[in-house]
Amino acid sequence: MHIFQFLNQRGRVQLLWPWATAVIGCLVFTEAPAQTNQTPTYLRDIQPIFMGNCSRCHNQQSRFVYDWLDYKTAYTDRWEIRRRIWDSWKGTYYKEAMPVANSPESLALSEEERATIVKWVDNGGLRGVPPPPGVAKSKTERIDMGKRLFTSVCAACHQPTGRGLPNVFPPLAGSDFLNADKNRAIQTVIFGRQGEVVVNGLKFNNSMPSFPLADEDIANVLTFVYNSFGNSGLEVTPAEVKALRSQPPVSAGSSAPSGPPAAKSTFE
Repeated sequence: MHIFQFLNQRGRVQLLWPWATAVIGCLVFTEAPAQTNQTPTYLRDIQPIFMGNCSRCHNQQSRFVYDWLDYKTAYTDRWEIRRRIWDSWKGTYYKEAMPVANSPESLALSEEERATIVKWVDNGGLRGVPPPPGVAKSKTERIDMGKRLFTSVCAACHQPTGRGLPNVFPPLAGSDFLNADKNRAIQTVIFGRQGEVVVNGLKFNNSMPSFPLADEDIANVLTFVYNSFGNSGLEVTPAEVKALRSQPPVSAGSSAPSGPPAAKSTFE
């Protein structure tokens, strides 16, 4: 009886095995589209990396290098980007690696981010669509969202502590320049800034690029900065950013308009 029971059970296993194999095959097959959906795209994955690690040199104000914050330019230069941030870094390409070794950007750029850029190039340099900006429902949420953006975009230059780099990038921590004029700070993030500024009694003469950030993102990151590093605790709203976006940028030593722009005539 035991032999017959064994044979009977073995027969069931043999009958069930093709079915189980088919189920496993379906599971493996259905996993492929999920991986395909994770192909990096420029606006979702690559532009944020460039903003945080490459924009000090590769921005719209640059004269001698390409503006990688612009998709068309980055796409055109994508194979050179791949070689510089990967092959040169591994010692298999004769040109200088990017970012330059021991620079703030090179210390901040992770191996995972490098691999993401390589994967983006190898998969066709897709443009994609930007992720929707997070909409904060409270000042606390705005600060939390702004902290994530600050860490990924701003900290490479201004440092995670907000203290900046001496003689290179001005501090945001306890910054008299920042706290004196909120509108000027908003316009600085919108339009960028070039030229000499004096922060906490020290002179800095560098350039800050214009970042392709939504009004909500700018409001979030500035609210985080104002509520961190010993600053004044102000809140910046998307409406304030939108109002100042239509105003002409101010020079380094000037103050931005003190309020929203005047209403325009319908005939303008």
